[in-house]
Amino acid sequence: MSSSAAEREAVQERATEGTGVVLNGARRRTPAVPVWPGAPTPLGARFRVGPDGVAGTNFALWAGGAEAVELCLFDERGRETRARLTELTHEIWHGFVPGVLPGQRYGFRVHGRWDPWTGARWNPAKLLLDPYARAVDGDFGLPPEVYGHVRDWPQQQVADTVRDDRDSAPFVPKGVVVHDDAPDDEWRDDRRPKTPWADSVIYELHVRGFTKLHPGIPEELRGTYAGLAHPAAIEHLVKLGVTAVELLPVHQFAHEDHLLRRGLRNYWGYNSIGYFAPHAAYAASGTTGQQVGEFKRMVRALHEAGIEVILDVVYNHTAEAGELGPTLSLKGIDNRGYYRLQSDARRYADYTGCGNTLHVVQPHVLRLITDSLRYWVTEMGVDGFRFDLAAALARSMHDVDMLSPFLAVIAQDPVLRRVKLIAEPWDVGSGGYQVGAFPPLWAEWNDRYRNAVRDFWRGALPDVRDLGYRLSGSSDLYAWGGRRPYASVNFVTAHDGFTLRDMVSYHGKHNEANGENNRDGTDDNRSWNCGAEGETDDERVRALRRRQLRNLLTTLLLSTGVPMLVAGDELGRTQRGNNNAYCQDNEISWLDWGLLEDPGWKALFDLTSRLIALRHRHPVLRRRAFFSGRAHSADGLRDLAWFTARGTEMTERDWYAPAATLGMYLSGRDIPGRDERGAPILDDSFLAVLHAGDRPTGFVLPGPPWAEGYEVVVDTSREEQAEAPAAVERAGTSITVPARSVLLLRVISASTPRS
Repeated sequence: MSSSAAEREAVQERATEGTGVVLNGARRRTPAVPVWPGAPTPLGARFRVGPDGVAGTNFALWAGGAEAVELCLFDERGRETRARLTELTHEIWHGFVPGVLPGQRYGFRVHGRWDPWTGARWNPAKLLLDPYARAVDGDFGLPPEVYGHVRDWPQQQVADTVRDDRDSAPFVPKGVVVHDDAPDDEWRDDRRPKTPWADSVIYELHVRGFTKLHPGIPEELRGTYAGLAHPAAIEHLVKLGVTAVELLPVHQFAHEDHLLRRGLRNYWGYNSIGYFAPHAAYAASGTTGQQVGEFKRMVRALHEAGIEVILDVVYNHTAEAGELGPTLSLKGIDNRGYYRLQSDARRYADYTGCGNTLHVVQPHVLRLITDSLRYWVTEMGVDGFRFDLAAALARSMHDVDMLSPFLAVIAQDPVLRRVKLIAEPWDVGSGGYQVGAFPPLWAEWNDRYRNAVRDFWRGALPDVRDLGYRLSGSSDLYAWGGRRPYASVNFVTAHDGFTLRDMVSYHGKHNEANGENNRDGTDDNRSWNCGAEGETDDERVRALRRRQLRNLLTTLLLSTGVPMLVAGDELGRTQRGNNNAYCQDNEISWLDWGLLEDPGWKALFDLTSRLIALRHRHPVLRRRAFFSGRAHSADGLRDLAWFTARGTEMTERDWYAPAATLGMYLSGRDIPGRDERGAPILDDSFLAVLHAGDRPTGFVLPGPPWAEGYEVVVDTSREEQAEAPAAVERAGTSITVPARSVLLLRVISASTPRS
């Protein structure tokens, strides 16, 4: 089809004949609302006392290219009053409305050209959520009225070009004016936990799923921010010993149309539409702005327990999807200004797999993201962020660019450069896989660690070269530009994929409950079901699975880097083989706290807690610098050494040979750096023996100068772990390592300090 203006107008005229759609219809009359000039900053709705002591709210909206902007105010019955914002400063429409107080519901209507062929999709019939709204009232359903185009137009190839003039206001949530609290002394930096990166243990959890079934939390608080702040929830985190919770998305998000039509909902929340507003459905205190205070109280409670709060944030795309998606906010404010478009501007560039990609190169988009980040740090008190599909944010015009405006702005921002920054270092576009490429300040989810550890314990690694790198901090990926081992966020499982228990219980995915005929979710699970698919009564299989869980958790928590656990993995949580439970807001996803009553799963929790405590006690397990592998003393002892089952150091040939057994020696005598008083850091030395074979094997314990003897600290072949070390084993002797197990042995040497 030609994109000439005449042909476009002809299509529009034909599209509206007989449909009842009124183009450019007269706007309803509304009472006059006084609007004073106000100020273009800050953006959003900010309550304040204006000139002459008059209280009201200043509204400011960036809408580049728009012809007019209307502020829409709604009373408790949903009746709408509109007022034009006539002041325009640097493409920001603004005005101060006296008498508008906190709790006021509002939205915007933005006027401009309707010309989808050039990316212009203004439609004043659609009520738009303020991108800077700090609270949202209502939920997003997706009836036809919320789409800027006529969804049921019979000519589907041009459906998105036909404007729908039905009013969307009755069907969409509204922003809520929030009172600016007085500066809260609790958010001062010296009141927050300050866990160094190397000492961190991250616990990924879902606010709703973690608390929904907790018997110690009052029923009315379950599934909410207040529930996570409850002492019963925090007690579990403290007992486990984690230093930070990484919350799955808590920005206001919407549910996708295809899920709603199947009677499902977006559970994970990776479909943001409000970057300043805590998701209203997670608030026990209501949805009229009170969720802001509830979220702050949750953060405060976690801080008081010594636990940092990291948010999983989704700035790479929004819930408005592609050209066939709804018009909820940015698409109707300035589609071309906010989103990356293809050369055919009617279509969206999609590096996210979700229909659209925010155009972060644009200054106002970059401002939106950084303003949001600073808000969550300075006003909501959070301690860091994990960026979903961060490679999409690092793209300049097309390619991923580590000198991109987004990364440059973060690096120089005095607030953001001081918090924890974690990249999911990939997107779905060409060249999007960027593991190891992000600059200093950034840590990264290390999926190469996940793959190597999974493959080793299922017997699928061709050799142990990759495993050696992963266990020792992934220096091949991160030893450049001043980066440290804690740039690697090590994980075996995440929210996306199998739980740890399902990883040893299922060979293939079982996503039938998602309603997509098991087509969704990855097929690359790198799992092993231990001989039976799914749940089984065979106690031998069950015992092997529990052992494999102990192996995986022990490997994770003994590795150099920052370990990340997924909520419930320490309890044996299952999703019944569903490896893509993004739409399962039910018992499939919620944490089953009854597992703690099972002695086997309680023992798994105890082992996990003990390993975390061991990690906290021993700096050799959480090094701040990479191993050198070189001898720094006359006796030839190195900070890191690798051993075969014969008790000999690994040779080049050994690294390339198939092997099910690997010994890793960690020296506590040669830890770089000094403590706070300038004294050398000394610790015990350890030998970790990982054996993935299905039969027991002998292992010769290295003799002097490595050790005079050893004592077993952890033995994953045992259901119950003794608190006291086992009997001393002499160096140079051969011990039996049980099948599929990890032994952690503490080195006994005259020159090594005792615990």
